[in-house]
Amino acid sequence: MWAYCMAGLLYGFAAGAQPGPLNAYLMSVTLRHGFRRAAPAACAPLISDAFIIALTLTILSRMPVALIRWLHLLGGAFVLYLAWDAWRTYRHFQAAEEDAKSHAVESVWKAAVINLLNPSPYIGWSLVLGPFVLQGWREAHRNGIAIVISFYLALVGTTLLVVWLFDFARNAGPRVAKALVAVSSIVLAGFGVYQLWLGVRGS
Repeated sequence: MWAYCMAGLLYGFAAGAQPGPLNAYLMSVTLRHGFRRAAPAACAPLISDAFIIALTLTILSRMPVALIRWLHLLGGAFVLYLAWDAWRTYRHFQAAEEDAKSHAVESVWKAAVINLLNPSPYIGWSLVLGPFVLQGWREAHRNGIAIVISFYLALVGTTLLVVWLFDFARNAGPRVAKALVAVSSIVLAGFGVYQLWLGVRGS
């Protein structure tokens, strides 16, 4: 069982640390509103992945190419909307922090939508985690459960660490924070355009 736990932890760390639309959005939220609002959004995969896991474990690695293409297109459009929202914040930047509680739920659901429309979790679960979980489950149910739990512990933990680093940069001063908001907008736009390009290309 420990081998399955280690595999889940390592893959979860890699998934949480790699650049992607979700991390770009979390960077944007953190730089604009602080750690307290962005931290709950780091748990968004716990919401969105329930559907992803059910889907990919059912069809496993036989996901239609057309579905991935539409996910790229939808995800790209949504991330571009978030980039525009971050750019508006940059244009009217204020150093004062908003009330974190009143907007935390909104951030969580936006992050969940980003993850739901991002092809990477589908591909990861279809080609890597899905077969590994099924193998562990067949050997002993606790092995399959161990992979899933260890994966999400590492994923959420690593994502929270990334959010904390963004918050540390934000506290360096209003000029730095404003500049980083602009960077986050550009990064989000880049991911959005890239996903649209993949969708149009038909990857």
